[in-house]
Amino acid sequence: MTGERTWRKSSYSGGTTDSDCVEVSLSSDALVRDSKNASGDVLAFSAPAWRSLLSWLG
Repeated sequence: MTGERTWRKSSYSGGTTDSDCVEVSLSSDALVRDSKNASGDVLAFSAPAWRSLLSWLG
C-alpha cells in the first residue's frame, strides 16, 4: 500500500532528510506516517476528510 507512493515531510520539520517529523503521501487519499518509523503504522484519510482536517487546522 505505501511502497510505491511518494512521501514528503511536513514543513514544520524543516523538510530536511535528517529531521524527524510526519510525512504525508497524497493520491486519491492521504496517508500520514512517522518519519522515524516509515515501516510502522499509517493513518489513512479520505480526500474529503483530509481537506476538512486542513481547513480546521488552517
